[in-house]
Order: sequence, then structure tokens, then C-alpha cells
Amino acid sequence: MTTRTAQLPGSNDACWCGSGQKYKKCHRGADAAAGRSASAPAGKRVQPGDISPRRPVPAHIPPTDYAESGIPGPGVPGAPATRLLRLRRACKAAAEVLLESAAALAPGVTTDFIDGVCHAGYLRRGGFPSTLNYHGFPKSLCTSVNEVILHGIPDSRPLEDGDIVNLDITIYLEGMHGDCSATFAVGKTDPDSERLMRVTHEAMMLGIEAVRPGARVYDIGRAIQAYAERHGFGVVREYCGHGIGAVFHQDPTIPHYFDKKFNTVLEEGMVFTVEPMLTMGSPRIRSWDDDWTVVTADGQRAAQFEHTVRVTRDGVDILTRADATVA
Repeated sequence: MTTRTAQLPGSNDACWCGSGQKYKKCHRGADAAAGRSASAPAGKRVQPGDISPRRPVPAHIPPTDYAESGIPGPGVPGAPATRLLRLRRACKAAAEVLLESAAALAPGVTTDFIDGVCHAGYLRRGGFPSTLNYHGFPKSLCTSVNEVILHGIPDSRPLEDGDIVNLDITIYLEGMHGDCSATFAVGKTDPDSERLMRVTHEAMMLGIEAVRPGARVYDIGRAIQAYAERHGFGVVREYCGHGIGAVFHQDPTIPHYFDKKFNTVLEEGMVFTVEPMLTMGSPRIRSWDDDWTVVTADGQRAAQFEHTVRVTRDGVDILTRADATVA
């Protein structure tokens, strides 16, 4: 695999994290402690491939309210008494499809092929792909490779040995959306990419551990940001976690960085995603002209992990576990 060299800033240059401070006053110490070097490998820039037509969904599978129009509404109402049970089933199904899709990753496999594996996994469970035609998105999952932060569209590009790829899975099942994602290595990748993925997962889990009744939304972001920056990684700010259930995206907004404005008190029964996106270099972003694909501005790699969680009386319940017991 071809690599390029990612240069760290000079001491008096602006820090790569986008803080506006000089590098020596911001991340130089953390980078040195974490062993980051000026030659940390980053993958060659991802180029878009061809996008195949949308995959069909059988008529007997209940669709989202935006399946035809592309415009999400208030969601399809269901029996309130079974809301939590239906949500648990949707989240467990999403976790299972994530594992099935990840098992198909290999050098030479296209992300469009992974979309087909994912799509079939939804249908076998009687679920509809939540992303399909959501504001016009053409595929059944998001596949974000290397410097793609999120919303990558599955296409004809073959995955290469050493790539990393995030699979973002959301299924609409029994009137509920279950949402999760993880980043995986394709073949054998470099140590810096392995560390990026590990720290991103650990940061997500620390954010989830901050969830409990009486805590505030900003406690989640504070835990994630502190851990990420301690390890020399940037935290993307433009995209956040979100409430979820009968509606794909709803309140509350869950930033992955500390901002005291997000001071909503967490209460038992709240359901939302925690899904930090960390970057090897600057967390600044840019978008492709497909209006979906978001990449790092400096071309360095990004990783993301995501769970759907529920605030419980004593803490938090991770709903998107493939091994969850659901009645």
C-alpha cells in the first residue's frame, strides 16, 4: 500500500487540533508522550468509485416514513407498552448485522459488496435499512474508509490491505431504529491506525461510563475529549450523537467534546447514541461534492465507534450488543 508522510507542526506553528494555539503550548507534549512521530503513516487519499442502484426491499417489510419521499417525518407510531422491547430487538439486530458485515471485509472486496451483505442481513430479520433514501442517501449503510470520517457511500472501490473502514449500521425494525458502528482494519494495518482505533473505542466507552441519572450531557463529551487529547488525537465537533427510537435522529444532541451549553440533565429512560469520531491529525473537516462524504481536511485517518444506550435507574444499558438477551 502506498503511504504518505504526515508531518507534525513546528513548535511555533498552529496546533494540528485546530485550537488556534501554538503547537508547543497545545499538543506537543501529548504527542511526545504518546510516541507520535513526524513520519506517522497515513493512507493514500480515498477516491470515489461508481455507485450502483439502490437495492430493493420486499413489499412485506414495513418501511420508514421517508422510504419514498426521502424526507423524514415524526416516525411511525407503535404501541407504547412495547417500546423498550421493540427498541431492544432493533438494537440487537443492528449489532448482529454489524458483525456479519465486518466478517465480509477483506482486501479486494468492494464497499458496495459490503452494502449487499448488510442489506441482506436487515431483510433476513424483517428490517428496513434506516439509511436507505434518508434525505436521499442511496445505500443501506455508511462505509467510511481511511480519512473518511463518516457518511461514506458504498461504491465500487476495492478495499486495500492496510485500510481501515467504519461500518455504520442502522436498522428499522418493529417501528424502532437500532444504530451502531465500529471501525475495522482490512488485512494488516499500521500501528498508528491500530492505536487510533483502540483509543477511539476506549473513548466511546469512557463517554458511556459517564452516563447516569443526574449527570449532564456535557459529562459525556468531557470524558471523551480528555481521553482523546491525552493520546494526541483530535475530536470532530461538527457531528454528534443523537436521540433515537421511533425517529432516526432526535433530541438530545450528544457532543463528543466538552461544551457547558449542553447541560441537559440525564434522566432514566433517555435513549441516545454515543459515537465519537477521532482523528490522527486536525479534526477540521471538508466534504466531497456528493453532499454526503465527510473527510479530514488534512487527509489523515479517522475512526469512529458507536453504541445506542439507555439511561437506567442505576447507570446505563448498552442496547447495541449482539449478545444481548431480548425476550
